This record gives sequence, C-alpha cells and structure tokens, in this order.
Amino acid sequence: MKTGKNLLLVESLKMGSTAVVVYLVLQLVQETKASVVNCIPRKTIKYQTGSINTFMKEGLSSVSTLLVNEETNTLFVGGRDAVFALDLNNISREIAREYWFATEERQLECIRRGKDKIRCQNYILCLHKINDSNLYVCGTNAYHPTCDHMVIHGRSIRLQGRAEESRGRCPFEPALKHASVFVDGEFYSATSNNFLGTEPIILRSMRNPVRTEFKTSWLNEPSFVNMEIVHESESNPNGDDDKIYVFFTETAVEFEFYDKLLVSRIARICRGDLGGKRILQRRWTSFLKSRLSCSIPELNFHFNIVQDVFLLRRRKWQDSIFYGIFSQQWGRLDISAVCAYSMKNIQEVFSKGSYKGPVAVEHSPVKWMVYRGEVPVPRPGACIDNFARSIGYNTSSDLPDKVLQFVRDHPLMDNSVNPIGNRPVLLKRGSNYTRIVVDRVTGLDKQTYDVMFLGTDDGYLHKAFNCDGEMFIVEELQLFLSPEPVQSLQLSSEKGMLYVGSLSQVVQLPVSVCHRYKYCSDCILARDPYCAWSQAANKCVLLANQTGHMKNLSQSVKYGDASSCLSVENSVRKCLFTLGNNVHLKCVPLSNLASIVWKFNGRRLQAEDAKYQLYDGGIAIFNVTMDTAGFYDCFSVEKSKGKEFLTTVARYALYAQEKTEEANVITSENKHNKAGAEGFQSSVPPSLLNEAANQKFLDSQSEKLVLKLLVAGFALLFFSLLFWNFYKGHLSLPWKSRETSSKTAGTAGLGSSALATEGSGTARKSSSTQTNVSVVNERCL
Repeated sequence: MKTGKNLLLVESLKMGSTAVVVYLVLQLVQETKASVVNCIPRKTIKYQTGSINTFMKEGLSSVSTLLVNEETNTLFVGGRDAVFALDLNNISREIAREYWFATEERQLECIRRGKDKIRCQNYILCLHKINDSNLYVCGTNAYHPTCDHMVIHGRSIRLQGRAEESRGRCPFEPALKHASVFVDGEFYSATSNNFLGTEPIILRSMRNPVRTEFKTSWLNEPSFVNMEIVHESESNPNGDDDKIYVFFTETAVEFEFYDKLLVSRIARICRGDLGGKRILQRRWTSFLKSRLSCSIPELNFHFNIVQDVFLLRRRKWQDSIFYGIFSQQWGRLDISAVCAYSMKNIQEVFSKGSYKGPVAVEHSPVKWMVYRGEVPVPRPGACIDNFARSIGYNTSSDLPDKVLQFVRDHPLMDNSVNPIGNRPVLLKRGSNYTRIVVDRVTGLDKQTYDVMFLGTDDGYLHKAFNCDGEMFIVEELQLFLSPEPVQSLQLSSEKGMLYVGSLSQVVQLPVSVCHRYKYCSDCILARDPYCAWSQAANKCVLLANQTGHMKNLSQSVKYGDASSCLSVENSVRKCLFTLGNNVHLKCVPLSNLASIVWKFNGRRLQAEDAKYQLYDGGIAIFNVTMDTAGFYDCFSVEKSKGKEFLTTVARYALYAQEKTEEANVITSENKHNKAGAEGFQSSVPPSLLNEAANQKFLDSQSEKLVLKLLVAGFALLFFSLLFWNFYKGHLSLPWKSRETSSKTAGTAGLGSSALATEGSGTARKSSSTQTNVSVVNERCL
C-alpha cells in the first residue's frame, strides 16, 4: 500500500473513523486482487474410489482427532461417544472400537445449564500416545471435561476406568479450538478453564502443575491451533532446556484500532519451568509471546489469523521448520497463505529481541511501548541454562523477584517472527485451507523438496511446493463425494499415506498416484517429486520404488523440462462424415495450465475461421464439405519456465461417405470419440456447441424457406390470373369448352393454392422442428 494511504490509515486510527478505515481496507482488497500471484492447481482430480480407502460406518460421527501409530499399524479415530481403531494399511478394516458415553445425570445437568441435547454428549477431542499399549484420551463429557487411560491389548481397546476431572486439559465446548501434547508423563494443554470459555489457559498437569496468569496481557480471547515440543536441550552447548511452542490467534492489546484487531501469535515456555517462589507461584516464569507475521511486503497486507501449524522435524532440531496456514480478517478476500518459519528466527526473537510493555499516558488509554530501560539479569523469560547456573540460579524458583516481576508485566516481545524469505511460500485465491502436513522428499536430482498437503473447507486436498521462490500446486483432489471441510489431517511418511478426516468419515490415500500421468511429458510437467518417467517401462512410476534403476528415469522438479520425452505416435481414429452435416471431434488438454491447438493437414487452425468452433473440449466443424476431409491433430500445449511443450493427444482422419438415412440419425455422442486427460473438466458449457450449430443451421434453413415461399406465391398468382381470364371470357374458346375449362381451371387453381399453402405450412413446421436439432457427431472408427 502506498505511503499516502498508510498515513491516512494512521490518522483514521487516531480519529477512530470507521468509514475511512473500511474504505482503505476495500481499496487494499482491490489492489491485492490485482497484485497477488494466484497459484492454479495443475490437475483437478474429481472424486474417485480407486485409490482411496474410506471408513464411514454407523456410530462414527463428529470426527475431531486422528492418531497415527506406525509401530502397531493402527489409526485411532476420536469421534462422538467412541474411539475407533483402524488398520493403518487399509482403514476400511476396523480393528476395534470402544464407546465412552456421558452418564444420563451429566447430560441432564448439561441441558439444565442451557446446552442442547446434541452438544451434551461426550466428544473425544484428545488422543495421545503414552506407549505402544496405552493412550491418553480426553472428552467433553457433557461440558464436564474428563480424561482417562486406554489400554491396547491385541485386537481390543478398553478404557481403564480411571476417569478424572480435566478442567483446563480438554475443552468444555466441542467446537472450541484447542491444542495439547503429551511428553514423558506430562500433559501440556491450551484451552479454556471454565464452562463459559472466558478463562483461557496454557497448563501443564500431572507433574509439577504450572499455568498462565488470567491477564489479558498474557492471553486475550485466544483461539489455539497447535502445540509442539522442540528438544532444544539435545547437544546444546549452552545447556538450554526443551521448549513448548504454542500457536494461536488473539485480540491484540498493543494496537489501537476501530474494532478488535486479531493477530497471530507464537508463545514459548520452558519444559523445566517450576514457577516462582513468591511471585508467579505455580505460574510460568518463562512465558513469552510474539506476533507471528505472514504478509505480502510490497502491499503491506497481513494475513493475521493462523488456522493450523505443522512442525517439519529434522534430525537436528535447528533445521526444523514450522509451516502455518493463514487467512485475513477483513474484506472477504478469500485468500489463503502458507508461511514457513525457521528455528533460528524464532530463537533470535525470544533470546535477543526487545520487550514491549504497557505505559500509562495522560488522557489516553494504556499504550504498549518498547521497553527502553535496563533489563534484569538473568534474562527474563529465558530457560535455566549454563549461564544462569553459573550465577547460582539452578531452577526457576531461585530467580530473583525483579526478574519475575518483569516477565509478568512484559510477556510480549517487540519483534515479530518473520517467515523465511519474508513472504508466503504459497498463496491461493478461492480456497480456504483448514489443515496442513508437510513431507520432505528427495528428488532424482538429489535435492530435497518440502511437499505441502493442504486440506480445504470444501473437501479438497492440494499438493504443493515452493521451489526457489516459485509457487506450484501439483494437483487438487476431491476427497469426499459431498463437500465437507477437512477437520483433521495426518501423514505417515513411513507408509507413504495420508489420513484425512471430515465430520462423518475418514479417508486414506497415497501421497502420490504416479500412474495417473499417461504421457512422458505429462509426468515430467507435473513436477511431482514423488514421480519419474521410466523409459524402460514406458510409464510414470513412484521414485521410491525404483532403487537401482535410476539411469532410465527422467524427472525435472525445478524446471518442468520435458525435452527428454520422445514423441509418441498416437493411433488415428477414422471418422466418416456425410456432406452437409456437423462433425464434433473431442479433445481435452492434459492439465489446467495447458491449452489446445488443432492442426488440419499440418496447418494450424485459427479460432477466427467461421467454419470451426474451437474450445477446451474439442472442435466442431459445421456444414462439412469435401474439402473438410483430411487429418486433424490435437495438441496439448503447456509452458514451463518459458519453454513450450506440445503433446499429441488425439488424431482423427475424416472421410466422406454417401448420404443415407442411417447417417442422418446418428446420435450426438459416440464412445469412440473419447479422448483427453483423466481428471480434467472442460470449462466450456455443453450448450455452447449446440447454440453455435443451431445458429448456422437456422441461417441456412431460413434462406431455403424464403425461396420456397416465393415460388409458392408466384404459382398461386399465376393460377389466380388464369382463372380470372377464363371467368371473364378473355380467352376465345367455345362456351361449353370454356365452361368446362373454367370449372377445371377453378378446381385446379384452388387445389394448387391449397397445396401451396399446405406445402408452406409443412416447410415452416419442418423448419421449426429442425431448429432444435443439436450437432451431429459423425461415426469415428
């Protein structure tokens, strides 16, 4: 946004001018629509059951959480009143289920407190693995949160019956966003601590319970989305502690705005934090938070609501990356952004950044300003490390009061955590992303690629990556027969499988289905890191299965260069046509990024030619003549990195045949005409072809009808004049002969007139009937 608009925005914030701010937001929306690079999925695969396993049975509803256990080959599914155990290799096979109902007394109490009967059930919201034989399970229990242990024994699962009240561990409200993680007997949770949902809390329970303060400066109407542990103590030269990172959206306290301004946050706490001795007793002494930035710098446009976060773990924790999905608060722009964050940037903000704190200003509300004073030692909010131990502070309870007082009043960092490259790795208009997982794949070029799998609110899964700053969506796949938001998404890299849950079902699908790409160019232009073209097998194969056979493989993830592909001779379809009819030849491009080019006897056809109708689904040839006979080649043309690649998709040979009654009644569709790329849907309406054909047909029929009417009119006029001359006696014939002739002539004249009129009516009726005839597709063999 321009400097002038920025200044105007600032002034409007000072004045509280709602109208001006809304106007500026709308202006920004228009600029963003025009400026943001929108990523279009290369392929669209509609719902198909071939490569997808589905679990959808009676008793499964309100699916909220999935847990993958690769050691026991089990997928655990949490729903309403039940936990299901499914075969990880084929989730359509149910191993076991355990019901967990809220008691009738609990349900009645819930209803008396104003909640409806449906919500007063037990919604299983937390599933955590303790070990291979135990799970930790939490449910809403009719607005009375409860947790229990679940025992896995062979092909059975059962609750231990050690249910305990779990306020602060599990939400009261089934739809409330929350986050939790189970670490070595300690349960960390971020949710609400009361029935009304007005006390947000980040809590450690079971051992050494510690929680956040109930202060708006700590948490202000947060919506939690994820919580992750990073083992920063491993091989750490400073003797630092492990960290728990929490991601959420909250109402900003540091900005003045005409309305509630939402911001995304990342918060950090130390695993070894025991709370303070006098100040912050049983409260976090290491709680710090910062704004999580995801924006388009050149537009100063921020995506300020975080929807989901995934931690891509690496062998060294320093190489791990957080990937987050973001949306914006105003404008209904319908854009989703994905930003990536390095551990280095996160660490620098919390360990070296400045603090922000509230400052009382005369005749004004409290303002949040950068703290410019002296910072106490050891650094407030830091974990106990070698430096702290060297000056006598071995635990958080040893910290001096001034350090604890400072961190209680200054939980907010001034610096924001900026994404890698200071911009999103992916932008998508028209799709609202809900869930994300990321897999790191090594390509044929030995380079690694972070492949993102993104669930949408209308039940699609996008596979995407960012290569050297270029955004690319390999495909979008329809997961469910009816549109449903993706509620949960899990990845098993070991199995090469994805597990996706909606409210009513769970589906399983492979990370890639390479055999969808039928052509070499289609396989390589897909730029799918999982797939490569095998010259020996003449098909697109999964790269992970090709150990030892790399020489005959082709792949180009970075550039999409299909130059190595050999031209393939397509079989020619012989099409017979009848003179004067219309011919339709079908052909669809191989991807959403491709276009269609037609050649007739080697000459490229132009859309301006009135004889042809070109569109994405093929070509229509109207009122065919003998010079229409010949060879028609259809090419799918796709550009990648400035290069243009042509793939022959279909070839037709048109031959003339004699006009027969059978040829005129050929139906409008023929199965031999079928050609195109699997999964692509033509954007041209089916009526377009019929309208164009009917218009040309009407023009020719109108000309014939006018000619027939003129001939009939002249004939009628001639017989009328003849009759008039006989009747008036202008012709010198004998009386009887004249009388006979007159009668005959009168009869003939009337008969001809009636015949002409009837013929004219028949012609109009015929014309009226034929105007509704659609394009005739000739027989292709």
